Amino acid sequence: MAFYELANPHRFMTLARCLTPACAVAAVVLLAVGFVLGFRAPADYQQGETVRIMYIHVPAAWLGLGIYTLMAISALGTLVWRHPLADVAAKAAAPIGAGFTLICLLTGALWGRPMWGAYWVWDARLTSMLVLFLLYLGILALWRAIEEPGQAGRAVAILTLVGFINVPIVKFSVDWWNTLHQPASVFRIDGPTIHPAILAPLLVTTLGFAALFVALHLAAMRNEILRRRVRTLRLLAAAEAR
Repeated sequence: MAFYELANPHRFMTLARCLTPACAVAAVVLLAVGFVLGFRAPADYQQGETVRIMYIHVPAAWLGLGIYTLMAISALGTLVWRHPLADVAAKAAAPIGAGFTLICLLTGALWGRPMWGAYWVWDARLTSMLVLFLLYLGILALWRAIEEPGQAGRAVAILTLVGFINVPIVKFSVDWWNTLHQPASVFRIDGPTIHPAILAPLLVTTLGFAALFVALHLAAMRNEILRRRVRTLRLLAAAEAR
């Protein structure tokens, strides 16, 4: 099946019906394996046992940024290519991205208390991540404020693209400013600086959370398509009744 054929909602629904349970099973298996490896991994020589928060915090942070990037691409699909499923994908991804970003902020606070002596500091990375969460909330509010899906999709697409400037700020904040947050330790030109015994469960849990996102996203997109079909039928029935 060619990629452009997924623009057909019926074909997408058929594919999503098959992929959703497969991704859900993969998420359960990967997360179970990742958490077992994480609890068996050695404690960090500086952070001790608190380093295990990383297996939830870091994947949540990566997914928070990745999902917003996906929404920005979907916004281009809505405004430029008029893809019929672009705004559906963006709307379905927004609450999931907000959830992962909230998990990132909460676990970061729990991790920061023993490391920095405070649950929250106005660090550049933390502050820009909070801004990302507020952007998610603004997008969700805008979806609810406009009833007509097409108008809502275009308005949300503009807001999403404007807010996308915050994504590179989150990513490079530790390089641009002097912050308490540690710099990148996985995706580096000279290779990861994390011990392989700690890195392996981190990557496995990340794959597990990514599979969970795909499963939730596909299910949410299917629900949104069905919701719009019901709305269309109700409008047609109301028009015929007049």
